[in-house]
Amino acid sequence: MKKNIARLRRAKSTRAHIRELGVPRLTVLRTGQHLYAQVFTHDGSRVLASASTVQAEVKEGLKNGKNADAATKVGQIIAERAKAAGIEKVAFDRSGYRYHGRIKALAEAAREGGLQF
Repeated sequence: MKKNIARLRRAKSTRAHIRELGVPRLTVLRTGQHLYAQVFTHDGSRVLASASTVQAEVKEGLKNGKNADAATKVGQIIAERAKAAGIEKVAFDRSGYRYHGRIKALAEAAREGGLQF
């Protein structure tokens, strides 16, 4: 539990900083089986776009939802949906996770999809 408490403390600090910036927030939730990404308003009151490995269109062609390939696909789809909602610039909220592996793959795919952060 100490690891999760430390991660949540890091996430809280990041979110406070993002709130001051006043740009939409791309947040990531990583579980053992799946990966979720959502774009919120800067104050967190509304979800503007979302994508996850649970959704059927993301699952197509993937072996499972817990690898870097799945993260790349989620990153591409979240970028498409955010751009469709009129969002080009976001702040990346990695929720206290280290920037490597699935988190890094998602971020790079979202950048390639046209999101700026």
